[in-house]
Amino acid sequence: MNVNQHTPMASPYGQPQPGYGQPGYAPLDGGYPAPYAPYNGPASSYQPGAQPQGPVRGPPTSAPPPVSAPQPYNQYSHSQGDMQNGPPPMTQAPPRSAVSQPYNQGAVNLSGPHPSYPQHYGAPPSVQQVTNQMTGMQITSGPPTPAGPGYGKCGWVYTWFSPSLSYFCFTSGSFGQVRGPQPGYAGPYPGQPNYGAPAPALAPPTQKRLDPDAIPSPIQVIEDDKAKSTEPFTTGVRGQAPPLVTTNFQVKDQGTYVSHAVMFIRCTAYNMPCTADMAKQSQVPLAAVIKPLATLPPDETPPYLVDHGEGGPIRCNRCKAYMCPYMQFIEGGRRFQCGFCSCVTEVPPHYFQHLDHTGKRVDCYDRPELSLGSYEFLATVDYCKNNKLPQPPAFIFLIDVSYNAVKSGMVSIVCQELKTLLDCLPRENPEMDSVVRVGFVTYNKVLHFYNVKSSLAQPQMLVVSDVSDMFVPLLDGFLVNVNESRLVIESLLDQIPEMFADTRETETVFGPVIQAGLEALKAADCAGKLFVFHTSLPIAEAPGKLKNREDKKLIGTDKEKSLFQPQVSFYNTLAKECVAQGCCVDLFLFPNQYVDLATLAVVPVATGGSIYKYTYFQAQSDQERFLNDLRRDVQKPVGFDAVMRVRTSTGIRATDFFGSFFMSNTTDVELAGLDCDKAITVEFKHDDKLSEETGALMQCAVLYTSCSGQRRLRIHNMAVNCCSQLADLYRNCETDTIINFFSKYAFRGVLNNPTKTVRDTLINQCAQILACYRKNCASPSSAGQLILPECMKLLPVYLNCVLKSDVLLPGADVSLDDRSYLRQLISCMDVTETHVFFYPRLLPLIKLESGSLPVAVRDSEERLSKGGVYLLETGLHLFLWVGASVQQELLLNIFGTASFSQIDPSMTSLPVLDNPFSQRLREIIASFRAERSRYMKLMVVKQEDRAELIFKHFLVEDKSVSGGASYVDFLCHMHKEIRQLLS
Repeated sequence: MNVNQHTPMASPYGQPQPGYGQPGYAPLDGGYPAPYAPYNGPASSYQPGAQPQGPVRGPPTSAPPPVSAPQPYNQYSHSQGDMQNGPPPMTQAPPRSAVSQPYNQGAVNLSGPHPSYPQHYGAPPSVQQVTNQMTGMQITSGPPTPAGPGYGKCGWVYTWFSPSLSYFCFTSGSFGQVRGPQPGYAGPYPGQPNYGAPAPALAPPTQKRLDPDAIPSPIQVIEDDKAKSTEPFTTGVRGQAPPLVTTNFQVKDQGTYVSHAVMFIRCTAYNMPCTADMAKQSQVPLAAVIKPLATLPPDETPPYLVDHGEGGPIRCNRCKAYMCPYMQFIEGGRRFQCGFCSCVTEVPPHYFQHLDHTGKRVDCYDRPELSLGSYEFLATVDYCKNNKLPQPPAFIFLIDVSYNAVKSGMVSIVCQELKTLLDCLPRENPEMDSVVRVGFVTYNKVLHFYNVKSSLAQPQMLVVSDVSDMFVPLLDGFLVNVNESRLVIESLLDQIPEMFADTRETETVFGPVIQAGLEALKAADCAGKLFVFHTSLPIAEAPGKLKNREDKKLIGTDKEKSLFQPQVSFYNTLAKECVAQGCCVDLFLFPNQYVDLATLAVVPVATGGSIYKYTYFQAQSDQERFLNDLRRDVQKPVGFDAVMRVRTSTGIRATDFFGSFFMSNTTDVELAGLDCDKAITVEFKHDDKLSEETGALMQCAVLYTSCSGQRRLRIHNMAVNCCSQLADLYRNCETDTIINFFSKYAFRGVLNNPTKTVRDTLINQCAQILACYRKNCASPSSAGQLILPECMKLLPVYLNCVLKSDVLLPGADVSLDDRSYLRQLISCMDVTETHVFFYPRLLPLIKLESGSLPVAVRDSEERLSKGGVYLLETGLHLFLWVGASVQQELLLNIFGTASFSQIDPSMTSLPVLDNPFSQRLREIIASFRAERSRYMKLMVVKQEDRAELIFKHFLVEDKSVSGGASYVDFLCHMHKEIRQLLS
């Protein structure tokens, strides 16, 4: 939701866009390749047909949102083709009364005939029968009886009876009891689950609403994992799944098996199926999320740098894998056998060492490459472009000085900040000066280059007005050392805002700007990064000129995918040239209207760059966020001219890659720039059988130029187990990583498929994963039971969050640029970031103790108390929600005012007050910001204020305004899908 604006009606990422109607989705063809083709078994009770037509959201009033206005209702009731999606689960709720809840027939289509539902279950049971069944039912949270050899704890089970799903009862006793109405909770939407109102007069005999406390809670899972992860995680056990990303844990890297600190690699499964057939049967994606240059916690040692001398790193002769703990030394240490391809290679004389009685080299623990999961090699000249050692990289700042850029205050803010920021350029050694050189360009319809040579008294401007054939008008004096040219640079940065203060030029170019930076790097024969500060759609006559193609009528149609594709091919060609030179592009956007981010993003994405977006930028409220983002972007560790290759042991291979990079062949991931925040998701497929004895190995090698100009190889090794029993696969999966993979897979899918097809594909694959578990691993039981694997019990709630994200199911106020922006952003997120993005962290701020955080609550409006204050974090946004009945003492501690009405909702930072509560709250906010790669602007939301609509968008367990299902409804829907697959 927008965090740039006070005008709180903004979409999550920008102001409301006029005229965005509710999408209606026609039944569409097209789809994914065979393994993911939508399931065509028994027809489900939602048929392609009538589409929900929702009203366009009007501007909010200050009253509470009209709960009972007709909503584009959730797809699971009525027979609608528009299968949409809902939100996820969380934890502790305030104590609730045990009154039984009416289960209104809106959530699942309970009334009327059920022609499309399998009819062989007989008539619905009577109330008496259900009561008897429930009374006699064993309610346990223990494991069901094993269904065969090797089946352990099966996970989470609850039961309901009758084909119409109208009667529920639970067989997981640890999730609490049925709960009464929440005081103060708004009444039901028409046709919605009746969440707290008394039963309508003609309600069917006491049906139970599925109790949110009785379904898997993300908070409970997160807290349980923290409780059991008190010891350091030892990496010496092959295939051992690390603690969840939400748990802080220490690592002892004993090489051989798991990557160093598992900070660099996360897998979807730590037990890989032995055969392709088994993988296909389970439908569990086999993938790894790799963050090669990840920043480690302060108490972890960075990877050691190993120098193997002039000959370079020792490698396998055949597959070229680098020396690592999986190489087996034989013949007294004179040769080694490769763990990846089994080829035997001679050990060079200078690397020879004797073996001990166990067959290990006696220097094994003195060499990082023989004992650790992650380390670096110093690369020789053979690993350099054109066989010559690289020059130190350069940073070029390209500033839009058109009317909008100057008027918004962006130009003066950038120029003022650069004066101090240039002292913080990245460096290997904090004691030394950075060797990175800098250059400056300003532009509107033409480009202005600046000579800032240290010998000049004043900077000189050279204008290039022929943008159709871009060249750099000066070589000497454009890229300079900051310390040598400091006075000239500061003089330039003072003059730029003055020079363009009265500009009337509104048009801009964009393609020639990147070409200019690229040509400058070519002339200097070095790699580097361009920082482009840009405001508007480039409509001026020039290469890469764009037109406004935003068309709301295409949303939800088969042509919607074209809006995510670049409108001209010019930028694809330019991106390829940038990658070849090692020219990475970071784009800072300040749009007031459509800028066609799908096209502008082509070069930043292909070069491994980043995109930052500040819609309706206002200096006063957005300066803090922009400057923090800029500072971090300039200072963070980055490698240039990088190539990444993932090698695997025989039996599997890397087949697909997701992230911000360029590929000119099927194996090499090329990155003009690779920073510490970028993750690359790699999918693996079988090309042969794997064996349980040897497991499966992967080695990620990244060749890059460090910011000091040194050529290096960073190596990460990982080993996982292999299994021939499905139960072993389902026992060792990581749901957070699976969701990271699914979101990237789906967000790429919208380039070639209608969003509805993409959503249906995800639902189908998830249902197949859970149906396979039910069929092959769970003990035989009634079809009315939903049985989920222990480590995947949160798959439905998290998947629902992906399905109803703004990319796949946009609200009326989410612009096309917002959706393109999120697509790019999520494509290079690691597992920690996607976790908090899809299921935000919601903390109740009642008691704050130093040293620990309050336990989070689930993301649902039901969990908010009028007398409470809550902090919600998404990784991109921070909200402080204040209930209408908060005690005066709490208000005084946080805001310094005793009155709810006096809280200023436009504040973006909390007052600095001299009390322990204020101090601790500000510490928590600062620590959250420090954990994330983007600065999160704080937005204060008062209960029943207009801004609450934005805040509620992130309460992902509830039904969303755009038609996404609630967690409860989606779980019912998933159960129905699984039963259809099984029948």
